[in-house]
Amino acid sequence: MAENLLETISDPADIRGLDLGELHLLAEEIRRLIIETVSVTGGHLASSLGAVELTLAIHTVFDTPRDRLVWDVGHQAYAHKIITGRRERFHTLRRRGGISGFPKRAESPYDTFDVGHSGTSISAATGMAEARRLTGGDHKIVVVIGDGSLTSGLALEGLNWAGYRKEDLVIVLNDNEMSISPNVGALSAYLNRIMTGQTMTRLRAEIKSFFKSIPSIGEHMLKFSRQLEESLKAFVLPGALFEDLGFTYVGPIAGHRLDYLIRTLENVREMPGPVLLHVVTKKGKGYPFAEAEPRRFHGTGPFDVATGRPLSPEGPTAVTYTRQFGRTICRLAAENPKIVAITAAMCDGTGLDTFAEAFPERFFDVGIAEQHGVTFAAGLAVEGLRPVVAIYSTFLQRAFDSIIHDVCLQNLPVVFALDRGGFVGDDGSTHQGLFDLSYLRCIPNLVVMAPKDENELQHMLKTAVEHGGPIALRYPRGSGVGVPLDEDLRALPIGRGEILQEGEDAAVIALGSTVHPALAAASLLADEGLSVRVINARFVKPLDRDLICETALRVGRLVTVEENVLMGGFGSAVTELLADEGLGGCRVVRLGVDDRFVDHASQEELRRRFGIDRDGIAAAVRRLLALADHGEGAPR
Repeated sequence: MAENLLETISDPADIRGLDLGELHLLAEEIRRLIIETVSVTGGHLASSLGAVELTLAIHTVFDTPRDRLVWDVGHQAYAHKIITGRRERFHTLRRRGGISGFPKRAESPYDTFDVGHSGTSISAATGMAEARRLTGGDHKIVVVIGDGSLTSGLALEGLNWAGYRKEDLVIVLNDNEMSISPNVGALSAYLNRIMTGQTMTRLRAEIKSFFKSIPSIGEHMLKFSRQLEESLKAFVLPGALFEDLGFTYVGPIAGHRLDYLIRTLENVREMPGPVLLHVVTKKGKGYPFAEAEPRRFHGTGPFDVATGRPLSPEGPTAVTYTRQFGRTICRLAAENPKIVAITAAMCDGTGLDTFAEAFPERFFDVGIAEQHGVTFAAGLAVEGLRPVVAIYSTFLQRAFDSIIHDVCLQNLPVVFALDRGGFVGDDGSTHQGLFDLSYLRCIPNLVVMAPKDENELQHMLKTAVEHGGPIALRYPRGSGVGVPLDEDLRALPIGRGEILQEGEDAAVIALGSTVHPALAAASLLADEGLSVRVINARFVKPLDRDLICETALRVGRLVTVEENVLMGGFGSAVTELLADEGLGGCRVVRLGVDDRFVDHASQEELRRRFGIDRDGIAAAVRRLLALADHGEGAPR
């Protein structure tokens, strides 16, 4: 047996000849590598640790990549990456130019489908199954989906279709009894009863006690009873639900027993039609701190392996936007009993944990079901409440029709708190919140705004809950600017920006997280003898028409800055306004993200790359002034 077995593994074919002892050793080595790497890079630790044996068993039994393996979300796919030719690059996880934190087709033929949002795997796999039928293929298709993802409406739609079509498909339900936040809903409760239900626990204890009391044959009968118990599970556990949907249900089986997993998967591989294999695993398996705090280690920053404690940055840091949102909504809710809060399985991530503790009857975690969460909020609003829906920008995309049809069409007073607006950094293209300004500003009745710092965020939240219609408040990931926080909260006038600095040579109209870099750029340019007006737009919709038009007439050279795609975003709104007002002669340069998806890198690296940091904004002003000096695009 190799002293470091993992170093001999460069492809799943290398593990298929290993015995059980070697596979157990390999699992330990993979766990060590995952822990050591994520402690430096950050990432999704607990879920990947819980799926190591499952990953090894699937790659042992199935002929990947000929057999297709489809991951849901991909939080648990680190072991998969390590044994599919990316071990030597695993230290680059989530780093600029390194491997993604999620399965990515461009990265490896073993990654059969790009993922990052919950619930997509079953539907994608059913499409692959139909394609196999149409092209005459005979390969297998395996899905790995967590119990939290199974609460997603898309996952249930996929189950419904798979059970109806009866194509060969293996769905492995990785049941660790926890997604990011504790699972919610009837389906989750149904699954969680398998190992903890009082009926089954009492039945086990009574059978064991009874057989042990019988002289001579008691131990033999006890052994038989364990076999009988496995048979009884089919009648009293959740298999009936999946059987009714058209699946052959197998399980539940222990997800860290490689012998069980391999033997069961070998049997399942030969079963016709859709099969659901229910596997019970422990999130954070093998790392005591992650086992004890799986929520904290779901998505973690760098940490000390020996203590499990996060590696804190040097020096004091400002309060995060997320935490400031959580504090402010609690403060407002204490004054207004009509305020209720909703999240989609991201209680801690959205800062609503304090609200949930303070106002448990007014807090709703709807699970991984953003669409339901938005329409649920609409139902609360028609009855006179003030729902605040806190969802990451990238996840709210999934509820676009609900925002239009159920909230804005009825002009209901629902507040959308969009956390992680803009660059999120290391989670990469599936998580960048770069589209919300574009997909929200086109919706009638909806107000869209973004604060320049954590102090303005609290005023905007007060503005939002007092507004009589739908309104979206978008703010970035990470720490605020570090400005003082006003004691008294005030509502801001809807659609009004503010001039932060006067100037005559050019103007920078910035939004949200780009405002303070714009001020820094103006200061840098002032040292060069250039006078630049800086405007905090505050609102994408409605725009401050008077302020923008006056600035265009007075200065004639504008730079718009946003942490969003340029197409249809804030800069587009400004140029549309100028065109409508007959001010097309004003020279405008738009800074933001061009027509592409943005891969993983730190927020600072991405802001520098797209020229929306201090130096990038200053450079854009210089270019604009140079063009004007050469007579190109002269202001009217």
